Amino acid sequence: MGARSASVVRAPIMIVKLWLSLGKSNVVVLVLTSILISSCWCTTAKAMYSDAEALVKFKKSLTNTRALKSWDSNTNSKPPCSGNIPNWVGLFCLRDKVWGLRLENMGLTGNIDIMTLASIPALRSVSLMNNTFVGPLPSVRMLPNLKALYLSYNHFSGQIPDDEFKGLLKLRKLYLANNEFTGQIPSSLATLPTLIVLRLDSNKFQGQIPQFQHHNNNNTLKIINFSNNDLEGPIPRNLITFGSSSFTGNPGLCGAPLTNECQELATPSKMRLLKSLLAFVASALVLAILVLVLVICRLRSQRSQLQHHQEQSATEGHKASALQGQGLASNKLVPPIYVKTKSLADHYDASPRQVSSGHGHGHGNSHSRRGEQGKLTFLRHQDPRFDLQDLLKASAEILGSAGFGSSYKAVILDGYAVVVKRYKQMNNVPREEFHEHMRRLGNLSHPNLLPLLAYYYRKEEKLLLSAFVHNGCLATHLHGNHSSQKPGLDWPTRLKIVKGVARGLSYLYSALPSVIVPHGHLKSSNVLLDKSFEPQLTDYALSPVINIDHAQQIIMPYKSPEYAQLGRITKKTDVWSFGILILEILTGKFPENYLTLRHNTNSDIASWVNTMITEKRTSDVFDVEMGGIGNCKAELLKLLKIGLSCCEENVERRLDIKEALEQIEDLKESENDDIIGEYSSSPITPERNAYRAV
Repeated sequence: MGARSASVVRAPIMIVKLWLSLGKSNVVVLVLTSILISSCWCTTAKAMYSDAEALVKFKKSLTNTRALKSWDSNTNSKPPCSGNIPNWVGLFCLRDKVWGLRLENMGLTGNIDIMTLASIPALRSVSLMNNTFVGPLPSVRMLPNLKALYLSYNHFSGQIPDDEFKGLLKLRKLYLANNEFTGQIPSSLATLPTLIVLRLDSNKFQGQIPQFQHHNNNNTLKIINFSNNDLEGPIPRNLITFGSSSFTGNPGLCGAPLTNECQELATPSKMRLLKSLLAFVASALVLAILVLVLVICRLRSQRSQLQHHQEQSATEGHKASALQGQGLASNKLVPPIYVKTKSLADHYDASPRQVSSGHGHGHGNSHSRRGEQGKLTFLRHQDPRFDLQDLLKASAEILGSAGFGSSYKAVILDGYAVVVKRYKQMNNVPREEFHEHMRRLGNLSHPNLLPLLAYYYRKEEKLLLSAFVHNGCLATHLHGNHSSQKPGLDWPTRLKIVKGVARGLSYLYSALPSVIVPHGHLKSSNVLLDKSFEPQLTDYALSPVINIDHAQQIIMPYKSPEYAQLGRITKKTDVWSFGILILEILTGKFPENYLTLRHNTNSDIASWVNTMITEKRTSDVFDVEMGGIGNCKAELLKLLKIGLSCCEENVERRLDIKEALEQIEDLKESENDDIIGEYSSSPITPERNAYRAV
């Protein structure tokens, strides 16, 4: 690199010497030589733009980047990659180069800086699944070397340009499912020669499925899914080998492998005749409307003239006759009176007859019918009641989009706030079985469980409602930006949270003995904190109703060691998730276990803690922002040991929930048990910043 730089620096001097030595006839050759050398110089400068600089610049285009703390040179001096091992979270590395990005389930928002990603020369795979990106699809054509693109479970919308994928000749996997794309499927997708996986399901695509040109080659298109869109027309013949599930949810699609047959297509001559007939009918209709308008205007003019004439006659006659004439005029000749209607919301789905009656009976019946078709089912008697229409009219804001579905905050009934979670991946359970499971969840009652208030059932999607907790989730307090006004959680508060989670989880084990994983998705973002920082578990006991193929990609039990080793989960799998949570609370580190699809020892927080202990660096394990420790270092070590025992990869040696709860209940805030948490209502502990090392 040094020799190359030196040659570049010497280039201008060499050009000057050549200029002086050459005659005027060689000026053109010299100019061309200068341009060539300058081009090489620019290319060298571009190559010097490092992966680290590109990643930092890309991070700046995003918001809510708490999970990317390791992408900061001030706190992490290591390069993004060391050989094939990533030093920054969410990377795949190959020979010191960034080969892929996997930034999933991080709640990321903002603008995706494609220009910066294009400056990473070895980048071949990008995954931003399960985040909260909105707006149109980024211009992915600027990444011609891309092999895999995963953008499912976001809020991308709008039409995709027809030539957006032109030139992506190496693209093999494309995941755009569960977004809000509209318009036609880009025809440039059908020309990609190496495409093997295409997921476009659960969007709003319209029109026909394009003819895929390279599917006759056995090496392409192994998986496709166009389900749950607004597509229409016949399914291309070279795609009929795929199952019907790849095309369901499109009422307008026809032909194999679906059961509904296609109608005979009209010939071009018939189409021309039909268009001519439609044009004639439309012209005749417009002409008839014009004639009708003219007739009405003429009649109104005649009535006005007649009324004016009768008023003049009445004025010249007797008063009695005049009054009688005016009475006739008002009864017969005045233009009709148009009754002012109510607001559109008050008369939604009401017929004109019901509107004009003014008694409200028709409106009430219509409302009742709508309630029967789609009503909220409340599970608790003491909670405020409202109907689906109240919920749909309420002011709402999006809280985020996670693996399970989107979450919204809705404010109804004079400021009463609820959280509405929308699930699309719950349609494999029969209706009655779903209702029965919801009733079981409604009967659960524990101080450390956030109650399920109500639910809405529809085959395609479900809504689950719970109260809005203003203090947010544990993940925000652990990984958010801290300051003197908003410090990190102290030790007594963290211990209080661990004890509350253990009690809530133990209750779920006893209340739902038939469910293998009674919580099923335990992590810090599913632990909410009330005003006194008492934890409340949410998103619990949903594994029995979640589609299994979706659950295997999203929820925590399928990231456990036993599922990676044995292909199954056990009654102790939730305890493993609890152990990961304990280590997250003690270390303040964001566990990569939440991001991986399968258990990976290299990205396991428990493996990292064990390594630090082996290297006798236990003091570096604990969160430096955790104050209020005082003389409770022994209790910290006890909880660390419990967390590791819950994360034991050997299921037989792992603690069960009863053993874990008993050991946690024995822990104290200090040896004298007299230190009070800073986040409680008691006085602030003076030992907040006393922590140094354990």
